[in-house]
Amino acid sequence: MNILDENIVKSQRQHLRSWRISVRQIGHDIAHKGLQDEEILPFLHHLRQPTFFTRDLGFYRREVCHRRYGIVCLAVRPEEVAVVRISHRGLALWRLHAQEEEVILWGSQGA
Repeated sequence: MNILDENIVKSQRQHLRSWRISVRQIGHDIAHKGLQDEEILPFLHHLRQPTFFTRDLGFYRREVCHRRYGIVCLAVRPEEVAVVRISHRGLALWRLHAQEEEVILWGSQGA
């Protein structure tokens, strides 16, 4: 289950859904608006295999790691959230006005 933080703008949620990516957003589809940061982790514990996407880099801390959920912290501008794809091999992204997708692999693949 993909859970978007409230700090993900509406246009990006709409892009994801238009690409048939299932997402629920805090304060819009799930939970209540204004859910505080300290309430988010306990909330995630009650969901089935959630991955929480946020632009709040305060969640990028070792102590929030847990086997019941994943957290993806996106250090991008608000309008860039939907254009990053992450996989076990690396990440891919589209830059504004680019003609080709940019791919960044983790380490040395196949070496």
